[in-house]
Amino acid sequence: MWDVLAAMLANVPRKLRSQLGAFLRQKRGELTYSQFSRRIGISKSTLQRLEQGEQNITVDTLEHLLSKFSAGMSEVFPED
Repeated sequence: MWDVLAAMLANVPRKLRSQLGAFLRQKRGELTYSQFSRRIGISKSTLQRLEQGEQNITVDTLEHLLSKFSAGMSEVFPED
């Protein structure tokens, strides 16, 4: 039982990074990484890594993005 629970929990960070990446890609639309990163106040390289699910996000940066988009956590991380 513990092995199953551990395996489930191990997938949570990957799922959250994937959801954040999808949210950012949708919000970026047709803008380039450079245009969008300037608009939301994070570096282009950070934006690229976040969209690709390759970078963890700090709570401060997540709060910053939520504020920029006037979005709630449930919009970024919907329950499946």
